[in-house]
Amino acid sequence: MPANQQSQGSSSRNQVLVPQARAGLNNMKMEAAQSLGVQIPADGYYGNVTSRETGSLGGYITKNLVAMAEQQLSGGSQFTNR
Repeated sequence: MPANQQSQGSSSRNQVLVPQARAGLNNMKMEAAQSLGVQIPADGYYGNVTSRETGSLGGYITKNLVAMAEQQLSGGSQFTNR
């Protein structure tokens, strides 16, 4: 199995650039899924999740990551979910 594949059946090519951030990113994914009402598969296989749902998750997470970066770049330390 290639190094960039997860062993849980997912063929994601996404790599976490900062390994220490993995837990935070997973928490963010779970919070996004809960907010949007999307069920995260326990086995990591997203084949039964619609493209619309996964796109919504990705968009929600990206929006929040951009907001966090903007806060950090502006010198602010407080993050508010938009």
